[in-house]
Amino acid sequence: MKILVINCGSSSLKYQLFDMKDESVMAKGIVERIKLDGSFLKHEPAGGDKVEIKAEITDHQIALKMVLEALTHPEYGVIKDLSEISAVGHRVVHAGEKFSGSVKITEEVMDALKECIDLAPLHNPPNIMGIEATKELMPDVPMVGVFDTAFHQTMPEYAFLYGLPYELYKKYGIRRYGFHGTSHKYVSLRAAAILNRPIQELKIVTCHLGNGSSIAAVKGGKSIDTSMGFTPLEGLVMGTRCGDIDPAIVFFIMEKEKMTAAEINNFLNKKCGVLGISNVSSDFRDIEEAAARGNYRAQLALDIFAYNVKKYIGAYAAAMGGIDAVVFTAGIGENSSSMRKKICDGLEFLGIKIDPEKNNTRGREIDVSSETAKVRVLVIPTNEELMIARETMALVK
Repeated sequence: MKILVINCGSSSLKYQLFDMKDESVMAKGIVERIKLDGSFLKHEPAGGDKVEIKAEITDHQIALKMVLEALTHPEYGVIKDLSEISAVGHRVVHAGEKFSGSVKITEEVMDALKECIDLAPLHNPPNIMGIEATKELMPDVPMVGVFDTAFHQTMPEYAFLYGLPYELYKKYGIRRYGFHGTSHKYVSLRAAAILNRPIQELKIVTCHLGNGSSIAAVKGGKSIDTSMGFTPLEGLVMGTRCGDIDPAIVFFIMEKEKMTAAEINNFLNKKCGVLGISNVSSDFRDIEEAAARGNYRAQLALDIFAYNVKKYIGAYAAAMGGIDAVVFTAGIGENSSSMRKKICDGLEFLGIKIDPEKNNTRGREIDVSSETAKVRVLVIPTNEELMIARETMALVK
């Protein structure tokens, strides 16, 4: 079975084609700058040369048409005909409380996704456009929606509600939803496999640390809490997002800086985080380099981030009544040995201790715990696309 995985952004379309016989990637690529000048497709067939095709790409349907043509191209394609694609899996950011798992896409599902646009105005519209473009070009191929929020739908009410009047939750759906669910699910399942223990008996803290970062408490294979909330702005200090702050600060800044609601929203999402603290970059690699040169604010940004993560690990160990493993994933989690060390230092009282030699690694699956540690510390590269492909195959079968 061959499954095409699609992830649509407002001006981009990422894709991977999987052969589920061995879960190998047959081809992958991205269409960038959709509806903008200088649009192009980058296509990477497995074992072949990368191909870049420049074209005027005015909508997602044209972008998808180019992807399908690249996949079947006589020179750099990987399949002879589109009939070889058994199903399409779509990444969808927000499903509200409507779905607690992946679903086959029907008209009812499409209506539900449109109802969730208010909850994810930047993400759901392009996700929906990608689905509609696929339906137009591949009308007979079954499609599945895999939701970023679905994995966190197992959170208990006391974990996802805010200290607001209950009527606002019932009226507007204001609650913690959580994001990066596909990644948290994938790495928690991999952790159980690496530890050779049933996931039902494990208490795992999964740390998805990148430009956007979130942490989840996964108990018995289910998310019981997560750091991102009603939006991805809550939780950790991130690349450009402020994370947890006193809500009164918002009104204070608006008044002092004479900002509108739209301006403060943009400010908190795009001008804060480690970028705002360091005044160097939102890229942790740049910040680490600046800190190594003695830049005080760059070092401060790293210290604040590590302290944030450390607090959440401790909180989630308490929430689960113990901890068996900590998993680091995504760009920072997979590649920054210094950040992993900074986070884990001081958590020895929980049984967390890493081996400096094992920890000196990047981008590969490894247990970096010391031999005497009671809690395992694992580095697991995330693979959200493969998780989407697996969920799609399970449903269409």
